[in-house]
Amino acid sequence: MTRRPGLVVVRTGVANLASVLVGLRRAGGDPIVSADPSVIHDAERVVLPGVGAFGPAMEVLRGTRLDEVLVERVAADRPLFAVCLGLQVLARRSAESPGVEGLGVLDVDVVRFGNEVTVPQLGWNSVAPAPSTPFLTPGWAYFANSYHLSAAPDGWHVATTEHGGRFVSAIARGRVLACQFHPELSGRWGTALIRRWLATDLA
Repeated sequence: MTRRPGLVVVRTGVANLASVLVGLRRAGGDPIVSADPSVIHDAERVVLPGVGAFGPAMEVLRGTRLDEVLVERVAADRPLFAVCLGLQVLARRSAESPGVEGLGVLDVDVVRFGNEVTVPQLGWNSVAPAPSTPFLTPGWAYFANSYHLSAAPDGWHVATTEHGGRFVSAIARGRVLACQFHPELSGRWGTALIRRWLATDLA
């Protein structure tokens, strides 16, 4: 009997995987990288990274049929950790790529920060999770984003951050965690967050 892969990082073609892989290993993970839908489907835990643009990322996900696999994982509450652009592609669409449909897991859109603040947001900022939010604790995280979710999606626990107003910086539900910030670049706090997700019960 073939053993299913334990921890798989999705190769989207638009993400810098080096820091994600280092962060996962620092937290005790043993990741492999794949763009094979069957591998992603069978994996115990999946990380969807993201550095790049919404449109090209969705083109890759649809071209490899990874879009269907990722939507199924969320619906089945199988462990998924989405980072930065990985969070944004879970939404319906993004102002970054007009006319491009996202995965539609979240019934919200992605919008750009207003001109009253520095765009992109680059650097450290505080993360304030709502009480009882899975995985997340209050702390400081590293951000690199020009876009964010337009609102808190229904049915999800939410953490928020201030940058020209409150915005959604992370969401969690069951075994699924998605962060606008980069936990792999967020020091000990980020490493502890990754460890908590890696410890998710698979039963």
